Amino acid sequence: MSDKSKINPSKPRKIRDVAQWDLETDVAVVGFGGAGGCAAIEAADAGSSVTLFEVASDNGGSTAMSSAEIYMGGNGGTRVQQACGFEDSTEDMITYMMMSAGPQADEAKIRNYCENSTDHFQWLVDIGIPFKDSFHQERAIMCLTDDGLLYTGSEKAYPFAQQAKPCPRGHNLHVEGDNGGPLFMKIVAENVDRREAITVAYETRVLTLIVDEEDSVVGLVIRQNQKELNVRTHQGVILCAGGFVMNEEMIRKYAPMLTAGNTPIGNPGDTGTGILMGMSVGGAAINMHEGFITLPYYPPASMTKGIVINDQGQRFINEDVYHGRLGAFVVRQQSERVYFILSVEQYGDYERVSYMGSGVAGTGETVQELEEELELREGTLQQTIKVYNEDCVSGKDTQCHKAAEWLEPLVPPLVALDITPGRGSFLPFFTLGGLDTLPTGEVVDPQRDVIPGLYAAGRTACGVVRRAEGYSSGMSVGDASFSGRLAGKQAAARARS
Repeated sequence: MSDKSKINPSKPRKIRDVAQWDLETDVAVVGFGGAGGCAAIEAADAGSSVTLFEVASDNGGSTAMSSAEIYMGGNGGTRVQQACGFEDSTEDMITYMMMSAGPQADEAKIRNYCENSTDHFQWLVDIGIPFKDSFHQERAIMCLTDDGLLYTGSEKAYPFAQQAKPCPRGHNLHVEGDNGGPLFMKIVAENVDRREAITVAYETRVLTLIVDEEDSVVGLVIRQNQKELNVRTHQGVILCAGGFVMNEEMIRKYAPMLTAGNTPIGNPGDTGTGILMGMSVGGAAINMHEGFITLPYYPPASMTKGIVINDQGQRFINEDVYHGRLGAFVVRQQSERVYFILSVEQYGDYERVSYMGSGVAGTGETVQELEEELELREGTLQQTIKVYNEDCVSGKDTQCHKAAEWLEPLVPPLVALDITPGRGSFLPFFTLGGLDTLPTGEVVDPQRDVIPGLYAAGRTACGVVRRAEGYSSGMSVGDASFSGRLAGKQAAARARS
């Protein structure tokens, strides 16, 4: 056995240093979450032998930990959208997702995702993923009923609604409660088990990649049963090992903005090893500074009728946006304090049903009293609420463009919640950077030349989602399952070596 201290995901093993091949497979998939499972199914269905390597003792990854909404639409709408009376435009979906990704957007990837979204829906249905043809009307972070469709982003909010016709695209599995992720992975795993061409190796850690003289990826090194083994791949390696949210060193190095968060969202294997392995053979890592960070301020939906202010007493966002957009804007504020201001009636069921967990920073029988309690400059909050209430009466938010349905005057008594990062609010986060890939899943170098034999999907790759302020629930599982499928098909189409 080689000296374990010399095995580093950031340093590939050269084929000349391989004394023997201990295992062989056409396609090796690293990580058995949503992306890895879908990659293995597609590669096997295309005629390849597949081995799935999973460091844990069971499948699931971060997908199993999620509520597993899946963001799909376009092409006139999925079966569920059409049954609920929605006709979705592909171009509207593309426009929304391009705006969401911002200047980092990969148009080729987004177009491919949107144009093939209804086909992806059907593929999921064909492998047994259930969706109910019903629409969940309430504003919610996740659907706790078994309804099959809901709005999961900022589709109806400024500035998105002004550029793309709003349409709900969050597809919720036909299961009650926050159980979509476990059900999704159960069905994917059952599909994997039914395919004789797929072998699953649990409790197996992938240590590094193996490259030949031309720097093509031809295998990987694993540790299994306390033994170090060399695995030969005849068609390729697909990295589906998650992001790097559980690697504090990588977070500080690449995405320091996320240190404002207090709850990393991911599985213990999200340590960035897949990304590091890809980088070790020349793969470009992009968008590494970005991540999803959020303040889940609804439910109750009545929270949307309040306003968010900084320590100058000023609003800076329309409060009807998706909770991830609010989180991203709050973190960026050059402000020592940020507050959510509500009337007592709007506050309502906050303590009973809210995920945010923010404490009451102040109350006031008048606006002036609350302003004094929060130690804001005299007149600042009074002026902000005066203008806001006038806009509520006119039905047009002239300051931040919140939709009319959420405009309700702030009538004392008032409550202020402290949502300042680091002051107790629930502020979960995960990474959005990863290996640069073509829409096919092929990993590319900084010049965008393909690294032969290497593919990536899910959060190991930099997918269609690029920023917290443009995120919509369902984009992660949607991108993971879709990108996994594409990588599996592409790897299986490569000539065997």
